[in-house]
Amino acid sequence: MAAVLSVSLILFSVIDIIGSLPIIMNMKREGVKINASVATSTAGIIMLSFLFFGSAILGLFGLEVASFALAGALIIFFIGLEMVLGIRFFRDHHEDGGSGSVVPIAFPLVAGAGTLTTILSLKAEFDSTAILAGIVINLLIVFVILRSSDWLAKRISDQVTATLRKVFGILLIAIAIQMVRQNLI
Repeated sequence: MAAVLSVSLILFSVIDIIGSLPIIMNMKREGVKINASVATSTAGIIMLSFLFFGSAILGLFGLEVASFALAGALIIFFIGLEMVLGIRFFRDHHEDGGSGSVVPIAFPLVAGAGTLTTILSLKAEFDSTAILAGIVINLLIVFVILRSSDWLAKRISDQVTATLRKVFGILLIAIAIQMVRQNLI
């Protein structure tokens, strides 16, 4: 149970659906249609594929999971810095109307490079069952938040969203440092 909780919190921090709420709300204001079911199921397929076949993909390139975990730790570290400092290193969000369920919501907001790297990095520390449970828990959270984004927009202030984003950013930085320490030994 502790492993499931740890995995869930790590993925929740990396996915950062709460921090993405302003992006989601802005997309809706611009007329972009978001189908919570399509976005969540697409992100789930991407994440589960990477959970079960990511190591095989790494094997094709001759990479070890521990090496990928170190690379993932660096990405998690920079995502944490993005969240704390408000500087964008990786993501570029340009919505141009139409449906945003698959792009950019499912990929890259939910199942982006940081999430996929994190899933593989977690395999170095946790068993697949705990990671699978963490993915499912986070997909449920993503679905609920996407489904209720209009309702949340009316109730969550920008200050609360910014504060949550910074708190999760600091947690990600600490997690990245811990992952580096564990994979260097």
